[in-house]
Amino acid sequence: MATVATPHTALRRTPPSGSWDVDRVRADFPVLARVVNGRPLAYLDNAATSQKPRPVIEALTEFYQHGCANVHRGVHALSQEASVAYDAVRERAAQFLNAASPLEIIFTHGTTAGLNLVAQSHGGATLHPGDEILVSVLEHHSNIVPWHLVAQRTGARVRAIPLTPDGDLDLEAFQRMLSERTRIVAVTHASNVLGTVTPLADLARLAHQRGAVVVVDGAQSAPHLPIDVQALECDFFACSPHKMFGPMGVGLLYGRAGLLEAMPPWQGGGGMIESVEIDRSTYAPIPTRFEAGTPPVAEVLGLGAAIDYLAGWDRAAALRHEETLLGYAIERLRQVPGVRLFPSGSVQDRVSVLSFVVDGIHAHDVGQVLDAAGVAVRVGHHCAQPLMQHLGVAATVRASFAPYNALVEVDALVAGVERAREVFAV
Repeated sequence: MATVATPHTALRRTPPSGSWDVDRVRADFPVLARVVNGRPLAYLDNAATSQKPRPVIEALTEFYQHGCANVHRGVHALSQEASVAYDAVRERAAQFLNAASPLEIIFTHGTTAGLNLVAQSHGGATLHPGDEILVSVLEHHSNIVPWHLVAQRTGARVRAIPLTPDGDLDLEAFQRMLSERTRIVAVTHASNVLGTVTPLADLARLAHQRGAVVVVDGAQSAPHLPIDVQALECDFFACSPHKMFGPMGVGLLYGRAGLLEAMPPWQGGGGMIESVEIDRSTYAPIPTRFEAGTPPVAEVLGLGAAIDYLAGWDRAAALRHEETLLGYAIERLRQVPGVRLFPSGSVQDRVSVLSFVVDGIHAHDVGQVLDAAGVAVRVGHHCAQPLMQHLGVAATVRASFAPYNALVEVDALVAGVERAREVFAV
């Protein structure tokens, strides 16, 4: 059972970072008042999922308590109200990503679903034997495996864009790899292991010169960076609202209208059709064509609340605070013997993700010691096994920060790592 505590006094002493009021922001997130294993919770697993503020929780509760109904085609009041609210979120999502039109926004079940949709629909319809799909070594499995599946079906080939020694995408090597066979370039905007931010606009410009389509995994960038899909010049951009303070179970996929209109449906069922006869179907226009079945209505409304909540933030101040946390964590962990950071460079061109190993201790053991101290981190290969192979490790500990985290939580992380070294006598 959850244990709730009064706010930790050390958090109130945390010095502000720029104009960012950490204490005020933390007050919006009820779970941050928990005590875990007798210690104040230090939640540093934000790259896996972020915590939810009260407005998002209230949006979900309000829908299920007072307005639960399916959307579209219902003539009763509850359905009409839900439909209006649901459709309004598509408008707000288009503004959030700076899409040219709400018609370019598809609701999915997460980044993984969005990338699979693009791979199976666009890739399945356009790839041929000998065509090439370029992915980077930085990728999460969700931006590798879907391309394996469609390549096996079409005879296309998946190739890896290498990294520089600093863990950045090697733009010069990428440029050399581009050829008349390149059809799709699928890259992350920010690495879920290293935090590396890729030079998307430059990459997209080079890819488009060869006629390739650019597909972006934005799961780790959307929570931290302002996203402008038009300025990034990408053709598709997928992200997960649950990593940006929204609910689980819903995703956003942006697709350039001309490409979406040429793509066949990915899934069939109710809601995505124009008409159905026993021997044939015709399909609805975009974006409905790609939203078969009952949509995640409550989650979409929670997404709208998350977008509205973020709109109330000074995003630049939030980013500066995260950079302060990341820089402080790098500085403190560098002082702990046996800790190796990935990468070991500066906080520039990175989101607030930090991976490390402790020599002589398995990452899972470090994670268990940290959990005993109330510190939540992620351990393992982070669904990025090619990157782990590149780094020469089987697993890392990953601490990932959000604007509600405080410097004292970094201190708790470092103390936990030092405790792990004592426990395992290394």
